[in-house]
Amino acid sequence: MVTRGSAVAERGRARGRVGTWPQGEAHRPRAAAWPGRAAEFTPWAATYLRQWLIADTASGRLLPWLPVAFGFGIAAYFTAGSEPAWWAAIVFVCVALVGAFLARRRPVAFPLVIALAAIAAGFATATLRAAYMAHPILQRSAFNVSLSGFVEVREERERSDRIVIRVLKIEGARIEETLDRVRLSVKRGLAPPVGAYVSLKARLNPPLAPLRPGGYDFARDLYFQGIGAVGFVTGVIRTEQPPAPAGLRLRAASAIEGIRDAIDQRIRRAIAGDAGAIASALITGKRDAISVPVNDAMYVSSLAHVLSISGYHMAVVAGVVFFVVRALLALWPMVATRHAIKKWAAIAALVAATSYLILSGAEVATRRAFIMTAIILVGVLVDRPALTLRNLALAALAVLLIAPEAVVHPSFQMSFAATLALVATWERGLPWMTAQADTSLGARLALWGVREILALILASLVAGFATMPYAAYHFHRLAPYGVIANLLAMPVVSAWVMPSGLLALVALPFGFDAPLWRLMGVGIDWMTGVALWVTALPGAVGRTPAFGTGPLLLGTAGLIVICLLRTHLRWAGALLIGIAIILAMRTPSPDILVASTGDMVAVRTETGRLAIMKTGGDPFTAREWLAADGDARLPNNKSLADGFTCDVNGCLARLADGTLVAFARTAAAVAEDCARASLVVTRREVQPGCAATVVDRKTLREHGATALRRSGQGWEVETAWPSGYGRPWARAARSAGETAASAPARFTPRDATPRLDDLEAGDAAIDAQ
Repeated sequence: MVTRGSAVAERGRARGRVGTWPQGEAHRPRAAAWPGRAAEFTPWAATYLRQWLIADTASGRLLPWLPVAFGFGIAAYFTAGSEPAWWAAIVFVCVALVGAFLARRRPVAFPLVIALAAIAAGFATATLRAAYMAHPILQRSAFNVSLSGFVEVREERERSDRIVIRVLKIEGARIEETLDRVRLSVKRGLAPPVGAYVSLKARLNPPLAPLRPGGYDFARDLYFQGIGAVGFVTGVIRTEQPPAPAGLRLRAASAIEGIRDAIDQRIRRAIAGDAGAIASALITGKRDAISVPVNDAMYVSSLAHVLSISGYHMAVVAGVVFFVVRALLALWPMVATRHAIKKWAAIAALVAATSYLILSGAEVATRRAFIMTAIILVGVLVDRPALTLRNLALAALAVLLIAPEAVVHPSFQMSFAATLALVATWERGLPWMTAQADTSLGARLALWGVREILALILASLVAGFATMPYAAYHFHRLAPYGVIANLLAMPVVSAWVMPSGLLALVALPFGFDAPLWRLMGVGIDWMTGVALWVTALPGAVGRTPAFGTGPLLLGTAGLIVICLLRTHLRWAGALLIGIAIILAMRTPSPDILVASTGDMVAVRTETGRLAIMKTGGDPFTAREWLAADGDARLPNNKSLADGFTCDVNGCLARLADGTLVAFARTAAAVAEDCARASLVVTRREVQPGCAATVVDRKTLREHGATALRRSGQGWEVETAWPSGYGRPWARAARSAGETAASAPARFTPRDATPRLDDLEAGDAAIDAQ
């Protein structure tokens, strides 16, 4: 006899769909028998596990996992030791798709093969994106370089300005091929406008390599921006007549930049100091003129997300426009009763969000926020729920398709982690928040705003915990008082600062914007006051030593499991997060750090802290090392060199176990230190025969920044560029045979995941030269 459930499943198979389990306990499959005596003692475990798996793989539950698999494929691309072949990535995708087609009638195999296809698609997308972005990269520093081209980007910063030039002509002693784009620092106030054709002389350097193994890879970020060199202008910038007209895209960028500059000037005339710089950052995206103390206070207090136009700002702009337009239309009964004014308001909000995207400069974080907002508003237009995990999944897929390199960027990770946690909390916490709303107690609570306050506290806690692993990994610090700062500042930003800014934009063409800008500045002063007050609290800066990508990936998996699963299986994510915390805390710290230029060495002395000796003038490498070590000292602290004894030939330092480390400057010092030290670091090239382990110019040129840990009587060595490493944004390390003479220790690869939300680090290093 054919049952109704079997008939349904048979019809699904006949139509080429995936057969699903019919509803009802009688039709559910029996659990597989557990081996041995386990089946006698734990039959309930198999039953519950089967029920949970069925519930978590029900219709529509697997869609949010697609961007997870897609992103995993992209991450796999970035961990490769050498550049994958684009054709191999495409073949991988085709094979996975064929496998998915063949497994379409198998309920268990089909989702697994689809996940494999998504991983392959992510890997192929990143591979093709890198091939598409291929461009020349400067390999050696070049002096007195003459170049001409169009200015594509101009940024105002606190101490200098920064421009990106699309190069049309370049000449220099070490310039082997024409670079596509270069980024230059110029004196403040001298940066030419976007669209100008300029000629100048500059000093160019290769994109900054990781400052330590596992550190932020500046070169990788610049590669995907099409920038092949960085540096600074050394002469007069001459504006000339271009040999050919600028393209349509550059002319549009010039027009938009002119509008942004005009708004920025109106804001600065009405609001002085940091308040004006922050107001401009919120409206135009120009956030580089904020002073260092205020900028640091915003990060320490966990309010830095306000400075970067992202999901919060886009949501406020779209939400305010949506509410105002709908409220105004509701005042017109003839329109409100006959037309879908909610959809009209959604269209107006979408137009406002698009305008805000263009006005703010359309940075990566802003584009990502716009995509998410647009999907939500389109959901309103088609009568679909807005805040759902499905919409978040679509937004993540869209962002990763457009810019797959964003998956290793901290802003992407923190933004989607916070949004994922908030949406999951909203879906599961909404019934609790609306419970007993129709009672007298619920009415009084609503009148007093208790429910809104609780929602704000909950949102701050959820977002803070969700982004904590990424803040610890990339920035090496936590914000213990972040919830307090957000509770005090964000209501003012949402209800006062942003609405005042929007009203000022509307009033600007009529000339009545100045009072509204000043009103906006009052709210910003409150926010910065909160940030500075929180920063002054005891223990406001929670520093944490650097850890590897393994704990970060494990913690990410735990967060995803908690948020995407609905049954008790989600608590397995808490176990993963707990293991990730333990692994992060057990990460060993290096005993020796050597800069890629060889002019800076750090040794962990008997005090347990790093003693740093530098011969160059760049302070940023020291700041990065101290932050990664959880050390609060500043790079200009004179006590950093305590532990070194120096003379004209070099310096000596000892580890806690008495191991002697030499930093040799002269050839005579190298010969002497090879006989008495366990490790010799020098900018010279050491000939074979040295009894000590050597990190010399040849080693650093081939492997970049180096970290060493004492292991028995030898050393464990970790480098930024392992042997054989060759990616488009990094110089390929020589083969193992060629490096054997200069690399006696064991070299182990490690993924270089970005640490910072911006490239200020590279700029600081360049400016210091």
